[in-house]
Amino acid sequence: VGADASVWFGAVLRGDNPDYGIVIGPRTSVQDNCVVHVGTWGPTVIGEDVTVGHGAKFESCTIGDRTLVGMNAVILQNAVVGCECLLAANTVILEGSKVPDRSLVAGVPGQVKKTLEGNAASWIEGGGEHYVILSREYRDAGIGIPEKD
Repeated sequence: VGADASVWFGAVLRGDNPDYGIVIGPRTSVQDNCVVHVGTWGPTVIGEDVTVGHGAKFESCTIGDRTLVGMNAVILQNAVVGCECLLAANTVILEGSKVPDRSLVAGVPGQVKKTLEGNAASWIEGGGEHYVILSREYRDAGIGIPEKD
């Protein structure tokens, strides 16, 4: 888990396969009730400055930097989502899919609806910093910190 990354309440990082791991990049936010899983297919890698919406599910996949994953989205085995993408809520990225950089993706199965051009993805950039600040506020207040033995 990278510097200033946050894993929120009820989220699960489940590494069942000792041959592969889970990587969460700096300033990435994995929000409430997400499941990040690694199985026999390979590692799960979530890049830098990624915002993962509540309830999203990941299974041995790769998410590029500065991407926003909507609530309850599902990314399946060996899928690769590029950088600066926006995945709509409830989108399902099928096994082995490749999503190009700066794509807006929605649907079941997920389909590229358009390419995010110019500054269309610029509002995603502030999400990472927002959750860095919020996680520090929680930490400083002693909220969500496991008791030390």
